[in-house]
Amino acid sequence: QVQLVESGGGLVQAGGSLRLSCVASGSIFSTNFMGWYRQAPGNQRELVASIIRGGGTSSYADSAKGRFTISRDKNTVYLQMNSLRPEDTAVYYCNAGLTPKGPYWGQGTQVTVSS
Repeated sequence: QVQLVESGGGLVQAGGSLRLSCVASGSIFSTNFMGWYRQAPGNQRELVASIIRGGGTSSYADSAKGRFTISRDKNTVYLQMNSLRPEDTAVYYCNAGLTPKGPYWGQGTQVTVSS
């Protein structure tokens, strides 16, 4: 089992920045892939960015490219979000597993961007 604990969400004005953190504990060998997903009210949960153990390879949703940066340091994954927009408002979830969109999820952290 893997436990994921997120932090760093909050309220920010459009154009501002936030940094999300997610710390993994437990069966760390099961966290080859770690990533961030988000879900806005009425929408499906969608991938924002993901990264492979060692931090060598990452991928981004089109909406995140050029504004968000995912990074990883051992068992912690970060999401630096710049130039935030109101449409980025959502609950952001940390995810981990041996493959992309693995079985382990954090509890979610709310990000609200005001216009």
